[in-house]
Amino acid sequence: MSDEFHHAPGDDSGSTPDDFGRTVSDDAGTGATRADHARTQPLPTFQKSRFSVPTLRRPCPRTRRRTTPAGRGVSGRPAGILALVVLVASGFLLYDVVSVRTGRPAMEWRRWLADRLSTVSLDTIWVLVIAAVIAVIGLWLIVLALTPGLRRLLPMRRPSADIRPGLDRSAAALVLRDRAMKISGVQSVKVSVGRHKARTRAVSHFRDLDEVSGELHTALDDALRQLALARRPALSVRVKRPSKR
Repeated sequence: MSDEFHHAPGDDSGSTPDDFGRTVSDDAGTGATRADHARTQPLPTFQKSRFSVPTLRRPCPRTRRRTTPAGRGVSGRPAGILALVVLVASGFLLYDVVSVRTGRPAMEWRRWLADRLSTVSLDTIWVLVIAAVIAVIGLWLIVLALTPGLRRLLPMRRPSADIRPGLDRSAAALVLRDRAMKISGVQSVKVSVGRHKARTRAVSHFRDLDEVSGELHTALDDALRQLALARRPALSVRVKRPSKR
């Protein structure tokens, strides 16, 4: 079988076959390959839409109330619910008492409860258990009502009325620890930050302890001021020598 390729008669385009049998044009005006043609094609461009810029909207008051990080509303809800229940029950009982005073008979549930209580002594086991449970629940609700919610967050100064920022206590302790480790002579530091007090326990392996304690007081007090807390906790610093092994 012959490997020669014959030029077709009447074909004056000047094209010649290559080694794979494909026709390649010899004309300079039309001899660009597909790769060259692809390189000359314009790349697709992305036009910026006029709707691509996000718009900032003022949050509605209902959303702001749900996202307050350092408020007291979380711990006051159980006490508020209990107060509402007690108010409704007291009003219902007061209505029955007023009805009896005006000459009407007492309600059926009140007569049944009076008959039961008249036959039960106060030193019965189930009466004491119910009284103890109610007392514990009452004390728990009082503690929740008096303590602020979200104990792990420290309230920060509010830049505006719509923003209530909070700082995690562990993050504040980490900032104070990093600042304390920069003091010369400090070997290790333990920091715990609460709502009212920031306790720092440092170990110094050289230098005078009073000098190290004074520098720690200055550095940590400056760090607490930079945290921009709404209520700066009191600073407590203790420095000691490492234990001998």
